[in-house]
Amino acid sequence: MRHRRRGRTLGRSPSHQRALLKNLASSLFLTERDAEEDENKPKVKGRIVTTLEKAKEVRPLVERCVTIARRALPALEEAGKHGTTAARNSQAWKDWRKSEKYRQWNKSMAAVVVARRRALRLLGDKQAVRLLFSEVAPRFVDRPGGYTRVLRLAKPRLGDAGTRAILELVGKHDRKAPEAPAPAVEEAEATT
Repeated sequence: MRHRRRGRTLGRSPSHQRALLKNLASSLFLTERDAEEDENKPKVKGRIVTTLEKAKEVRPLVERCVTIARRALPALEEAGKHGTTAARNSQAWKDWRKSEKYRQWNKSMAAVVVARRRALRLLGDKQAVRLLFSEVAPRFVDRPGGYTRVLRLAKPRLGDAGTRAILELVGKHDRKAPEAPAPAVEEAEATT
């Protein structure tokens, strides 16, 4: 019996399950890459197609990674205020390193580095973490949660008839209800 044992095993050992979820999550973030740089460009950015069970299982991992990155954005902005644009090892850069601004920059960047390391531990892919912090997290600054959606596909997978689903980041491919025209308000005729 599996009393209180949550999650799906997906027919894999625990280490294989973790590897599968890491790969699915990082591949979702890697779809945000620029198509010019990638010979294996995705058809649609921010979307992967997998089985329904895998999509439901990887969704919490993706949400956790986006939350970690989103919470680090204020510290990154704070670090930008105290940073420098001087070339490394130039005299201006050396002066900045000895100033109070460097200490403030270092203090605020520490939170960002911790967040990046946490995300790297969860995803296992440096390029996916880079895209997560630079492209995905700024999109969800004002959103408190619910960064992904799972859409079930009608056609099953060829070969084993597994139920397929789309796991995608919300915001880009949202359907918008057509705006109904505002009802015309008739002005009351003022007769005096």
